[in-house]
Amino acid sequence: MLKEGDRAPTFTAATDAGTPLSLSSLQGHPVVLYFYPKDDTSGCTVEACAFRDALPKFDGVAATIVGVSPDTVKSHQRFKAKYDLPFTLVADADHAIADSYGVWGEKQMFGRKYMGVVRTTFVVGPDGRITKIFRNVKPEGHAEEVAHVVAEAARPAR
Repeated sequence: MLKEGDRAPTFTAATDAGTPLSLSSLQGHPVVLYFYPKDDTSGCTVEACAFRDALPKFDGVAATIVGVSPDTVKSHQRFKAKYDLPFTLVADADHAIADSYGVWGEKQMFGRKYMGVVRTTFVVGPDGRITKIFRNVKPEGHAEEVAHVVAEAARPAR
């Protein structure tokens, strides 16, 4: 299981624009990598819209937000357009990225067990190391909490 201080696993995957994105291309500034189960579902929509609304707080620290789910590029395109999401969504259809981050796991709903994304957010520092992990995220208020942590980390030491 990944822990804070570990190097973030690298990946290259298709974005909602249909172009590849490599995590290494974002090095040099903070990256908020949030894993969510499914486009256009209630909790995932709350979380995505909260990140959208909190974006000005991340711009102040030059942080990049990237959402990752097992949905397809086409699904991401619809989701992004429907809610005017201004950040990149990455398609992880084979859940290889989720596996490498340890967030693909057994879940349970209405007594039924299944495999899926366990909602988790990683803050990756400019050096490519994980500075903060938020596990088993509740969508409400999460983006504000992440923005606060990223802003605090960006403040110069006194």
